[in-house]
Amino acid sequence: MKLRSLSFVKFIRENLKVRDKKVLITGGLGFIGSNLAIKLLKLGAKVTLLDAMINGHGGNLFNIEAIKNNININFSDIRDKNSMNYIVRNKDYIFHLAGQNDHVLSLTNPFLDIDINIKGSAVLLEACKNFNRDVKLIYTGTRGEYGKVKQLPVSEDVPMNPKGIYELSSLTAQKLFKIYNDNQNVRSLTLRLSNIYGERAQMMHSRFGVVNWFIRLAIDNETIEVFGDGSILRDFLYVEDMVNAILMCAKCETAYGEVFNIGSDKPSSFLELAKTITDITKSNNWKFAPFSPERAAQEPGDYYSDISKIKKVVGWEPKINLEEGLKKTIEYYKKNKSKYW
Repeated sequence: MKLRSLSFVKFIRENLKVRDKKVLITGGLGFIGSNLAIKLLKLGAKVTLLDAMINGHGGNLFNIEAIKNNININFSDIRDKNSMNYIVRNKDYIFHLAGQNDHVLSLTNPFLDIDINIKGSAVLLEACKNFNRDVKLIYTGTRGEYGKVKQLPVSEDVPMNPKGIYELSSLTAQKLFKIYNDNQNVRSLTLRLSNIYGERAQMMHSRFGVVNWFIRLAIDNETIEVFGDGSILRDFLYVEDMVNAILMCAKCETAYGEVFNIGSDKPSSFLELAKTITDITKSNNWKFAPFSPERAAQEPGDYYSDISKIKKVVGWEPKINLEEGLKKTIEYYKKNKSKYW
C-alpha cells in the first residue's frame, strides 16, 4: 500500500513500532523537543527529556503539561559528562535537539555556540561510544549551514558556506556525528531544518523563529515589520510535519549515515506570511521596514529546500499548508498566551 493512501497516524502505528522503545530527547522541554515527546508518548514510547533550562532558550514546563505524569525529566546539561554517561544507557533512540541557536547572541558571544553545540555534541557522542553503541542518534541541524546559495531549491550536496558562528557550530556538530557514525559505529543521521513554526515555541523575544514572532505581534495587535520589500522567499514548515519527518527518518535503516533537508517545496514570501497572519487574526497591522545591521549580516537571501532526497529514501513530504498551520498555531497561542509571554 502506498504511503499517501494511509493516514499518518496509521502509518506510524503499522511501520514505526516505537511502543516500549526507550527514547531520550535532549532539549526536550523546548519547542521541537516537547512536540516530539507528545507524539512519541502517544505511540507508546518510554520518553525521557533532558533540559538545562537555560534562560531565554525556550525550555518551558508548560510545554509538557499534558504529559508530565507519563514521562521522565532530567534537569541537566549535555556538557556534563557524568550526567550524559549515565542517561544514554539503555536508550534505543536519542534525538539531539539541545543547542545554542540564537543567531544574534552568537554574533556577540561565540563561545556559547562552541561550548554547547560542539563540545556538548562531543560529550554525547563519547557517552554513546562508551556506554551504548547500539543506540540510534538523530541530530537536528539548520538550513543556515548552507549560507547564501546560488541555486534554488537547495539540495544536500551544494557547497556549505555558513555565515555565522551558530551555523558554523551546527555544521561542525553534524560532522562530528558523521565521524562517529563512520568510524566508531555509533549510528546517526542528520536533519537540516528549515523555518519551523507552530505550537510551544518561546515567544518572549524575536530571536528564534520569525513566524511565531509575527504571530505574537498580530495577537497583541502590534505592528509586524516586514524587512525590505517582503519578497524574500522561505519554506515555512509546520512543526507537526517536522515531527513526522523526524520519526520517519529515525525508523528508516537506510537513512543512517545520511543528511536530509526537512523543509517545504512550496516557498512563501515574508510579505505573504505577514498578510496571511494578519488576515487570520484580523489585525491587519504590518509595515515595511529596513533591515537592522544584525539581521542584514545574517540574511542569506531567498532559501527553500530541495526535499527530493527525503521523499525518495524515507517517503516523507509535508502535508499541512501554510494557512492551515498558521491557524492551528494562532489558536494555540490565543488560548495559552499567558504561558509564553
